[in-house]
Amino acid sequence: MQITVQLPDDLSQHPNPGREALETLAIEGYRSGALSHYQSAQLLGLSRMEFDGVLKERAVMEHGYDVQDLDDDLKAADELRAKGLLKA
Repeated sequence: MQITVQLPDDLSQHPNPGREALETLAIEGYRSGALSHYQSAQLLGLSRMEFDGVLKERAVMEHGYDVQDLDDDLKAADELRAKGLLKA
């Protein structure tokens, strides 16, 4: 799905306003609990560890790793194994 957002003029002057807005959406979604860690990382096209780096840069405290996160990680690992990108 593609979503189009009109950014305010002052934000559009930033070096990469689209990415900045997307990162803010993902981080706030994660912070509020609306998005899981996995979903936020996927939204940004990052690995879980890379998303952790983004959270650290923004001084966002880590939420607990929950059962849904584990299920998402197991599913992702199964998909990588099926593609031959991850060995058992």
